[in-house]
Amino acid sequence: MASILGEEPLSLTQELDLLAFGQRLKHLRRQRGLTLTELGERVGRAPSQLSLLENGKREPKLSLLKSLAAALNVPVEELLRRQAPNRRAQLEIALEEAQRDPLYSAIGLSRLKVSARVPNDVIEHILGLFQELKAREAKGTATPEEARAANVELRRKQRELGNYFEEIEKAAAEALAAVGYRAGALSESTVQALVSHFGFTVHTVQDLPRSARSVTDLRNRRIYLKREHLGGMHSPRTVLLQTLGHFALQHHRPRDFADFLRQRVEANYFAAAVLVPETAAVPYLCEAKQDRALSVEDLRDVFAVSYEMAAHRFTNLATRHLDLVCHFVRNDADGIIYKAYENDGIVFPADERGAIEGQRMCRQWSGRQVFRSPDRFSLYYQYSDSPTGTYFCVAHVDPSQEKDFAITLGVPYKESRWFRGRETTARTQSKCPGGDCCRRPAAELAQRWEGYAWPSARANSHVLTVLPPGSFPGVDEADLYAFLERHAAM
Repeated sequence: MASILGEEPLSLTQELDLLAFGQRLKHLRRQRGLTLTELGERVGRAPSQLSLLENGKREPKLSLLKSLAAALNVPVEELLRRQAPNRRAQLEIALEEAQRDPLYSAIGLSRLKVSARVPNDVIEHILGLFQELKAREAKGTATPEEARAANVELRRKQRELGNYFEEIEKAAAEALAAVGYRAGALSESTVQALVSHFGFTVHTVQDLPRSARSVTDLRNRRIYLKREHLGGMHSPRTVLLQTLGHFALQHHRPRDFADFLRQRVEANYFAAAVLVPETAAVPYLCEAKQDRALSVEDLRDVFAVSYEMAAHRFTNLATRHLDLVCHFVRNDADGIIYKAYENDGIVFPADERGAIEGQRMCRQWSGRQVFRSPDRFSLYYQYSDSPTGTYFCVAHVDPSQEKDFAITLGVPYKESRWFRGRETTARTQSKCPGGDCCRRPAAELAQRWEGYAWPSARANSHVLTVLPPGSFPGVDEADLYAFLERHAAM
């Protein structure tokens, strides 16, 4: 973007918050009792040009920035600080940002230009009304039925693309190239370089809101993470890269639950594509296929990621680069499906709308059989006969702080020749999801106990819970903003 003088802008200001800069410039000028005309005379610029800077509508070039700092007798760094200089400036910045929001514009009100005569409490009142409007707009973004429909549509798109998202692969590759990544597992220094590349700093805290995995302060360009280590897909490094993914992919505030879900999946994909880069993973997997030794656990170990992420990443690359179709499932010990993907013809249990989340899988499938294995945390290989064919599956229980989940990767029988573990003799037969191979008791047992059993059922609370409201479902905004306020001055 060219400056108002037709010269190149300050190179360091690509990440400059122009609104904060303008407010700081105005504050320092008024603090020294200068008018725009008087300051303009000191730096050789017209008052109208300085007015554009103070209103956050133009970017300064380096020479002008130095001249302004000298005229105001402050270091250049003082003008570049992102924090608003006082409460009044903070309110004016917030109001300007609010008026740029599409929701505010949709009201149809004329633009409000705030003069020094407008009291702080009036601005606070307007901002309060706007925040309530945003909250009401966000509430009820989706019923549970709509949320399940959004999951169905997203899974359809993943199947259509072979779970390979070219634009996200490109964004991850560009980010890695920008920080000089070459090969192998991602080092801690490379992760830190990525954080700096996107203009953020990382702060670990003890009091992160319980409803958030990370919190990003866009005003001060800080990312807050928990100090404690979370396992699997929620390790601090993974959560950090998922957070950066939102900014690398230029996400905006979600419009509805479907948009929120899409953004979350894309951010997770970005993190996986950074931790297991396509340029490094594909040659490795192709060589493993040639050796007939494909395995998720090797991919996990080579790139130092969780088993679940390695399995996810395999599904991203398998169809595009290995000419393999496959399926992926994450379920708990009761067989409840939390997420799944398939493009190999396997049929998951589903409701009438096609949603699979919350459905119970057949007890003959490897994702449930692994919990019966003598060593449940070792890899479990199995061939499963089903109405749609025979599948070779490898399941692994990935422990977490909340509960244990089984991660299953499966392929059609004919593709088993490429995988390690294909010599297993474990084999089951399933008639599900349409059959009754596991849902009805044996006839002899039913005859003996029918009418003599009365269990006290455990409530399935997730079935009764309404979908959390808000643009970011489940996040407590009161807790979130209180957290940011506590840490903003630190």
